Amino acid sequence: MNPLVPLSEATHDVIVDLVYATSNNIAGRPIYGRQLCLLHRDAELCLRKAVRLAAQAGCKLKIFDAFRPHEAQVELWETAVDKLYVADPKLGSNHTRGTAIDLTLVDANGHELDMGTGFDHMSALSHHFSDQVSPVAQANRLLLLNTMEQAGFQHLPHEWWHYELPQRDEHTLIDSALLGSLNPMQQP
Repeated sequence: MNPLVPLSEATHDVIVDLVYATSNNIAGRPIYGRQLCLLHRDAELCLRKAVRLAAQAGCKLKIFDAFRPHEAQVELWETAVDKLYVADPKLGSNHTRGTAIDLTLVDANGHELDMGTGFDHMSALSHHFSDQVSPVAQANRLLLLNTMEQAGFQHLPHEWWHYELPQRDEHTLIDSALLGSLNPMQQP
């Protein structure tokens, strides 16, 4: 049984901007064949809570990545300048389990809140508690952190945008070959 749930603005009141379906990413080329955002059903339940919490703060969640097929993980590993920011595909990624999500907050006008760096910025400036970013960015990171942790996710210390379910071993890697039409690597 496929444990992945499609996410969209219509179904989840989020903005979906899968950067790996565009050339605006660390690989410099599209990795996914289409903008198909998927999340494990256990993580999707937590995401629904995060959406409500963000709305209470006058914000909306903007998703950059969620489920990531193994083939995409390999491509990112091979193109990453700093391996600290990409999980070794031999070990598996929580993205490949469908239990990790990369995201930010946007305001009521759809503008991203200042987080001090962009998504996938690979340096110490991206660490959650970096004091090298502005106080506004630090406050926005804390807002995102509190929203996501109250919803049941945990953070990754060196990526302000990355959140995942805490029970890593309870979820297996998902073989994208078994997804059929729900494989983001395939063209629509």
